[in-house]
Amino acid sequence: MCASLQLDENALRSIVDEVLRGLNLPATPASSAAATPPSAPAIVRSSARADGRFGVFADMGAACAAAESAFHQLQGKGLAGRAKIIELVKDMCTARAVEWGRIEFEETKIGRLAHKVEKLQIVKLVPGLEWLRPYGLSGDHGITLEEQTPFGVVGAVTPVTHSVPTIAGNIVAMVAAGNAVVFNPHPGGARCAAMAIRAFNEAIHAALGIEHLVCCVAEPTIATFDAMCKHEAVNILCVTGGPAVVAAAMKSGKRAICAGPGNPPVVIDGTGCLKKAAANILHGASYDNNLLCIGEKQVFVLEAAAGKFIAELAAAGAAKLTPPQFEKLTGVAFSNSKDAGGCSHAALNRAFVGKDATELARHAGANVPADTPLLFAETDATHPFVMEEQMMPVLPIVRVKTFDDAVAAAVKSEHGYKHSAIIHSLNVEHMTQMARAVDTTLFVKNGPSTAGLGLGGEGYLNYSIATTTGEGICTPRTFTRTRRCVMVDNLRIY
Repeated sequence: MCASLQLDENALRSIVDEVLRGLNLPATPASSAAATPPSAPAIVRSSARADGRFGVFADMGAACAAAESAFHQLQGKGLAGRAKIIELVKDMCTARAVEWGRIEFEETKIGRLAHKVEKLQIVKLVPGLEWLRPYGLSGDHGITLEEQTPFGVVGAVTPVTHSVPTIAGNIVAMVAAGNAVVFNPHPGGARCAAMAIRAFNEAIHAALGIEHLVCCVAEPTIATFDAMCKHEAVNILCVTGGPAVVAAAMKSGKRAICAGPGNPPVVIDGTGCLKKAAANILHGASYDNNLLCIGEKQVFVLEAAAGKFIAELAAAGAAKLTPPQFEKLTGVAFSNSKDAGGCSHAALNRAFVGKDATELARHAGANVPADTPLLFAETDATHPFVMEEQMMPVLPIVRVKTFDDAVAAAVKSEHGYKHSAIIHSLNVEHMTQMARAVDTTLFVKNGPSTAGLGLGGEGYLNYSIATTTGEGICTPRTFTRTRRCVMVDNLRIY
């Protein structure tokens, strides 16, 4: 079955180009995409030792084989062994958050250092073994027990936006489920990924004698991704990335849990506290320079509330761009491109992703305070900053006449990704109307987008949110299969 997997040349080329865009490199020529996969940056080659020790390999086949062997070792350690590994991973993320956050920030050069650190500190909130509860039945004909059992080896793709936190959260959930895992990290964050994976394995080996429970390749490429998908030891895929990688995973012939793109809209109907709405939106849209897939990306506000909301947003610390400044920034943040059908559309300049608001302001020709967390500007509903998942601390605001108009514009801007959406309202009918219309995996009412991950709201955390395939925020149950054990007889006492 695995040997039959073959990605076509167009799929390979699209993934190669996506990886290269993430590295701010030109796309590959059509003739060389499949034959010459992109290498990881020089910093990865020089810093990640692909020595086959503690999970870091030069060859994906060797990594998958080592993970399979580690999976069998893990089976012999029982639930206590899984619990120990989860404890080690969470404790290391807390203890090394400052060091690892800095290393990731220096390698990827996107986002905000303080938030890189915080995203590691909160890995302790990712759920573990408590999510694995057996289900039992007894009746006149016997006893049935259903348990959540592991797949074996999980093949995972992680993004450059949250490299080490995503890896750590995946480890907690996947190992709690009883699996081993092989990572093909984004090349732009491969050095810090290999560093953390090596450290996790060293600690696991010291505690339990398992050396390769978590594996990766030091230089991830499209070829190593393809090899991971094809390997017979890999039974399930978990992909956090752009549309091309998600599409390739879903064509692999294997079960795929896919966290795809998002472009979360916000609707404000003016019935709630606009000061609170402004503070919440600023927090979510500026967090890690808006790299979070759930982060507020565009706002639709009713005309009657727009002036007050804009004033509150400025009072909260966001800086407003004038129309000429906003268009100047748009001119460098986007370019015109053509899709496969020859239609023109805005293409994001990846060099601007995750950059500070002050740096973006300079490109707009604006002077803002050094600690400015977010830029905003008024525009129309078709603007590139509204329609594209831009991942910058820049918030476009669109005035609308009616609530129906706001919901319609929000649905159009979300593109049917079914990822995340936010509303600020005290009108329950409005909340229900928008929730039904956008039909997103996460829907936050009267809070920042981060509340959808249990941060300031009720719930639980993970960095993989399977929107494309529908599993939602990943838990240990996501990475299990259900096994039923039946004993047939008249076993009831009463």
